[in-house]
Amino acid sequence: MDIVSHGLYGGVAFGRKSRKLYLWAFGFGIMPDLFSFGIFTAGNILGLVSGPDWGSGLPNPETIPQFVHILYNITHSLVVFAVVFGLVWLLRKKLFIPILAWGLHILVDIPTHSAAFFPTPFLWPISNVAIDGVNWGQPVIFYPDIAILVLAYFLWWVLRRKKRES
Repeated sequence: MDIVSHGLYGGVAFGRKSRKLYLWAFGFGIMPDLFSFGIFTAGNILGLVSGPDWGSGLPNPETIPQFVHILYNITHSLVVFAVVFGLVWLLRKKLFIPILAWGLHILVDIPTHSAAFFPTPFLWPISNVAIDGVNWGQPVIFYPDIAILVLAYFLWWVLRRKKRES
């Protein structure tokens, strides 16, 4: 799934109570991609790291620096997410709901990433198993994604409006 959709899903699913919680949930929704490909992209723009030519479609994953693969494994692991979620809960002594957007990100990525380019290593470091899903850029995924987001935000808007009127 694209990074913006992840943020929007996180926000609408786990940040509806306030603007502050929405921003936290949106942030956790984009965090796995931001901490892997975002760091790489920023480094590439600044000339600190070199990368593949994206102009002709998806590049060979071997042309992407190893640190991106490592960060991707860490940020796209349900195992790592569960440990961090548990630690945050333990330290705060209460749930921090927006962090669930990170888990949702991983769950959405599992079926929407193909084995050809960064399949989701959801059981890392226990296992490198990954599902060969349908790439999120394919129309069969991309257009329903947009429709679901529009519907989710429309329903949220309607429910907020009804709540204000009562």
